[in-house]
Amino acid sequence: MNTKHSFIVDESGEGKRFDVFVAEKEEELGRNYVKQLIKDGYIVVNNQVEKPSKKLSQGDEIIVEFKPPQKLEDIEPQNLPIDIIYEDSDVILVNKPAKMVVHPAPGSPKYTLVNALLYHTKDLSGINGILRPGIVHRIDKDTTGILVVAKNDNAHLFLSKQFEEHSINREYIALVEGIVENQKGTIDMPIGRDPNNRIKRRVQAENSKNAVTHFEVLEYYQEGYTLCKFHLETGRTHQIRVHMKEIGHPLVGDPLYNNKDPFDLNGQFLHARKLGFIHPGSEEYIEFQAELPEKLKAVLRKLTPIEKSSCIIN
Repeated sequence: MNTKHSFIVDESGEGKRFDVFVAEKEEELGRNYVKQLIKDGYIVVNNQVEKPSKKLSQGDEIIVEFKPPQKLEDIEPQNLPIDIIYEDSDVILVNKPAKMVVHPAPGSPKYTLVNALLYHTKDLSGINGILRPGIVHRIDKDTTGILVVAKNDNAHLFLSKQFEEHSINREYIALVEGIVENQKGTIDMPIGRDPNNRIKRRVQAENSKNAVTHFEVLEYYQEGYTLCKFHLETGRTHQIRVHMKEIGHPLVGDPLYNNKDPFDLNGQFLHARKLGFIHPGSEEYIEFQAELPEKLKAVLRKLTPIEKSSCIIN
């Protein structure tokens, strides 16, 4: 595939789904990978970012601005430090540090979790395409915490189904601006791509997907911050970050959705603390937990709880 090329939808493409048509043209990528490239804005229709399900019309121009590796061997295994919490023949549980991108992408071909995993093992599923071996789900570059990686295609499909059914138990910890009034609550607001900034997301009624976040306050601080626990019912990009900004409590240090970084975090205070799922081999429920990284613990030590500490930093 060239770095940039385009083609015109002919009569055979009339009424076809966007992702199906492109996958037929770019057979080496696979439909799942094509769908993700479309969602990420690297494949567009008539210079517009569209949904993978968009029905095409004859004469539409498809533009591709992406050059993936042609084979897995093109991704460089790198001996990068990674914290492996658990591993067996089906899965790897990793505690991802801040500043590590999950998988290679244009502009980030190295120093990703995938590069590190390929140094550690060659047994990774191939369902998500060449650039994303083993990757079932993601967390943002600056978000820390637990990820599950699939070591074979059967495990990948088994885990993906749980994510699609929203049966994965995911708990996040975040420090937010201000005093959150309700100690518990649910935010049910659809999220879509910001039409003015392809990196950002926002709450909007059109061109969006349903997004549901459950939260619980863990601690209030005299300095005007709230420590919260979150459970995700859906898994939209930047979901917690967008929802909390929308209700007036953006995450501390968030470079996209908050213009303040009082603790010089250079990234949002957000940690994927817990992950529970049905194991693809044993078919029994297992759960893992990763404590807050030291940098985030240090922030909490600088704050004065209004009531007795919740012991999150212990």
